[in-house]
Parts: sequence; structure tokens; C-alpha cells
Amino acid sequence: MRLLVRQLSRDTTEEALLDLFEPFGSVQSCAIVSDEATGQSKGFGFVEMPKPGEAKAAVKSLNGFLLDGERIRVKKAG
Repeated sequence: MRLLVRQLSRDTTEEALLDLFEPFGSVQSCAIVSDEATGQSKGFGFVEMPKPGEAKAAVKSLNGFLLDGERIRVKKAG
């Protein structure tokens, strides 16, 4: 299941995002979207978790979680 993670701090790294989601299960991929011109984070990213049950548990627990000073939003990517 592909998850959309919004409202990320510009300081949040892909490694930090991976560390946040791994306790809920296996993470297939993790990517923060960055601006091509500046290389800075656009404040959102995607996490791919192959097992739907684990992904749903992550969404339930992490939506509204405070990460690097920002309350992140996590939901299933449409």
C-alpha cells in the first residue's frame, strides 16, 4: 500500500521517515519529493508498505504525529 505523508518539515530526511514507519512493518520504499531546481524538500513524500494491515496500523498511529516540529498527515495515496 502506498502512503502519502504530508506536512513534513524541510529538515526531515528519508532515513528519519523510514525509521518512523519501520516499527509498523516492512517498508518497501520511502521517498521525500524535492524541488528539482533547489533540491529542497517540497514537504511531502511517499512510503510503500507491502502489507495492507501494517500500512493501516501506521496510518492510524502516525497521522497527526509530531515529527521535527511538524504535525504530519498520513493517508493512503490516491
